[in-house]
Amino acid sequence: MIALLTISQGCKKSFLDTTSSSITAAQFWQTSADAAAANAAMYADLHNWNDLAFAPIALESMGSDDVTKGSVPTDATFMTTYMNFTVSSGDGQLEGFWQGMYNNINFANQILDNIPNINMDATLKARYLAEAQFIRAYDYFRLVRAFGDVPLRTHVPKTAADYNLARAPKAQVWAQIEADLTSAASVLPTTYGAADIGHATKGAALALHAKVALYQNKWADVVTYTNQVTALGIYSLFPDYEKLFRTTNKNSVESIFEIQNMLIPNHPSWSNSQYSQVQMPRVTESWGGWGFNDPSPSLIAEFETGDPRLAGTVIVTGTTTPEGDMIDASAPDPYYNMKSYVPAALYVSGYNQGCQQDFMVLRYAEILLMNAEANNELGNNAAALASLEQVRARAREGNPAILPKVTATDQTTLRTAIYHERRVELGMEFDRHFDVIRTGRGAAVFGPQGFVTGKSEVWPIPQNEIDLSAGTLKQNPGY
Repeated sequence: MIALLTISQGCKKSFLDTTSSSITAAQFWQTSADAAAANAAMYADLHNWNDLAFAPIALESMGSDDVTKGSVPTDATFMTTYMNFTVSSGDGQLEGFWQGMYNNINFANQILDNIPNINMDATLKARYLAEAQFIRAYDYFRLVRAFGDVPLRTHVPKTAADYNLARAPKAQVWAQIEADLTSAASVLPTTYGAADIGHATKGAALALHAKVALYQNKWADVVTYTNQVTALGIYSLFPDYEKLFRTTNKNSVESIFEIQNMLIPNHPSWSNSQYSQVQMPRVTESWGGWGFNDPSPSLIAEFETGDPRLAGTVIVTGTTTPEGDMIDASAPDPYYNMKSYVPAALYVSGYNQGCQQDFMVLRYAEILLMNAEANNELGNNAAALASLEQVRARAREGNPAILPKVTATDQTTLRTAIYHERRVELGMEFDRHFDVIRTGRGAAVFGPQGFVTGKSEVWPIPQNEIDLSAGTLKQNPGY
């Protein structure tokens, strides 16, 4: 609902500690406190169901060879239509994802349209606007890689015509994303004090810009932006790969941007993230989850012998986790996602299992891998190998007997090594499906799953959105 903004009145400890009420826009957008509340509401919207649970699992993970549906065969069978590329435009996860992204964009647009008119500290005002530009860019990035051309809305609708927009060419959407990120990076601080940790930073804007350039094969830009992230001097690889994803190490030296999820005492309804709950091992104990989105045998086979990242990515049924939780052999699936796992000791009755687990959006290892890929495509072999080696050296954990240095001297061999490294380093992080497609390997890799060239590069536009638009929105080819 555009005329109303759901306001989050938060305590000062965290922008996730919120209560909610609704007031009219005319009553709002008056003070610095209103601006702060709108900023908090924008971030809080990022951890809703459509942003982190079934819809993104379907559109951003299920279409890859890294995962199986999980759970039990009769549960959420619609997920298999994403796995075999037979999903119809009427599937509810398409609509959920679409609405989730545009809801976030609406929060950002309200900030960008209204905060400039508030009389408040100029530096803080500029920061809030830059944060909104980053969030808008992030959500359009997720939309354009999932659907291709999408409606591009950069302001709050004011007339009937503003609501019913046609799909903008993806080149136009990419350009808007890059403009937002360029502007945001010029304003956002490098770091925050404790009260604001988790807000978008300069490094986050530069890192996302590098990824946006990667998807457009703008190799020189990828090198530029990844080098700028490194030059900030505040990011490094966390020494223990498995521990990187535990809740005790949120916002570590490797984290560039992660969606902040939290267990807020005495407020289960505010602790609403279900990112981990839907993926946690399907065990009988109360701390267990639903068991969806499980690592596939294909992903497991990709790891080199002795690579410790396998244990940091995959929970094997019938074994005990490093945190001491036994995954009973009677669990219905052989493997579960280690990166979404929250130890049983942290479960609190009455809350969603794992609600305190953050969702990692950007981390430094990917910066190094993007840098390696771009340098290789530009013919800079030594620079590509140096960035690739940093990632492998952390995984090697000082044991030279495993993960030998890559020494490829030709571009094709090194490209294959980098693709491999992205797969094992970033496994279960919702990138594999799009990595394969953006590099033109869809038919070769996903062909056995049902991938159709000229169709399966993108998902169908939700049919309900087409119907509501009275045909203004046009469907993607083949659907």
